Amino acid sequence: MSPAASPSREAELTDPWVALEPGADPAERVRVLRRAHETFTEAGTVPKPVRAVVADSWRRSARAGVGPDGTASVELADGDLGAYRAEHPLARVMPLFRELLGTFAADGEHLLAVCDAHGRLLWVEGHPMTRRRADLMNFVPGARWAETAVGTNAPGTAVAVDRPVQVFAAEHFIRRVQPWTCAAAPVHDPRTGRVLGAVDITGGDGLAHPHSLGFVQAVARAAESQLALLAPPAPATDTPELSALGRDEAQLRMGGRRVRLSRRHSEILVLLARHPEGLTGDELLCALYEDESVTPVTLRAELARLRRALGPGLLASRPYRLTVPLESDVAVVERRLETGAVTAAVMAYSGPLLPGSQAPAVVRLRRRLADGLRTALIARLDPDLLADWAHASWGEDDLEVWRALAAVRPTAAVRSRLAALESELTAPPVREGRPPR
Repeated sequence: MSPAASPSREAELTDPWVALEPGADPAERVRVLRRAHETFTEAGTVPKPVRAVVADSWRRSARAGVGPDGTASVELADGDLGAYRAEHPLARVMPLFRELLGTFAADGEHLLAVCDAHGRLLWVEGHPMTRRRADLMNFVPGARWAETAVGTNAPGTAVAVDRPVQVFAAEHFIRRVQPWTCAAAPVHDPRTGRVLGAVDITGGDGLAHPHSLGFVQAVARAAESQLALLAPPAPATDTPELSALGRDEAQLRMGGRRVRLSRRHSEILVLLARHPEGLTGDELLCALYEDESVTPVTLRAELARLRRALGPGLLASRPYRLTVPLESDVAVVERRLETGAVTAAVMAYSGPLLPGSQAPAVVRLRRRLADGLRTALIARLDPDLLADWAHASWGEDDLEVWRALAAVRPTAAVRSRLAALESELTAPPVREGRPPR
């Protein structure tokens, strides 16, 4: 495969994810970045010459407590590393990575690296002398190179933002990594869309070119295509799917039919989907009812009606459980958040979980899911994602999200809405009783 990209593809990649535009002076760019890095580490402000993707990453790194003089720690070694790699989905495409990137890395004195969704390096291969140099900064298999551990770097940042990214010289947050340049692209599970990890090429300044980023992105897409071909065929029968986000009454799709559930049946199915091991009658009572006077008879009647709605054989008792796996939109959002795929998680989030439900366990789950998304959005500081949340019905009064949006997109409309919200929330409460004379 040639690393060359078509003109249109190259143009797409050069802004803002490519580190160095063609024709730029690498030495001068390094000097500018070093001054900017010192300014940030001393004063906390990012000068304008720093790319937005890097500036955002520096801020996330600082918030995570990463210091510019830190180093990566090795989390997996020897037998633990071997066992983990053998079972990891990306092991199936390592021959492809070696075929497409191995010669390029060896001939250019670069390294081919592959990390998992948590930023842990699983494989580091390439030119022997370059590997020995990389060993000095713990760029080795088993080391954790997530942004939250070692700051801005291509594999860790690619996983964090779920985008191909190039990091050049002093754009790296940790000083000992600043002699290096790297380009990485995330690799996704072709079925679920979740991030499996990233493929990375690391070396010298010669990698600071749009072609290297286009090349590594093409390799990641080839790996996803290979994983799709290697995946086992889908089961003959569809897995039932529960949609409970953004609606008071959930919808269940199974066997080619759609069943609209009552609110109580929706709550029960959400809870049973989260507990495939089952729940006792007492556990369900506590999870569903605020009123402690509700009797087990009431619950059994609801479960009997739900069993009729689902059809025979799907709801078992002692404990109450589903007899088949049940996929839900709640689980999809949670999985994507856990793997750092924030954009994909937001796309799957169609609103709060059963917003009208007062069932204690559902209320807790609804808050936990929304808070997890909000935290990830505010940490990401992506203006488009923040705007989507802020302008949705569930985010229109979310002060923290509006503040984050104003920080990255300070338009007049955003500033006006933020000022109105802050005024509303800081206004003294209106006292009841007779009006003052």
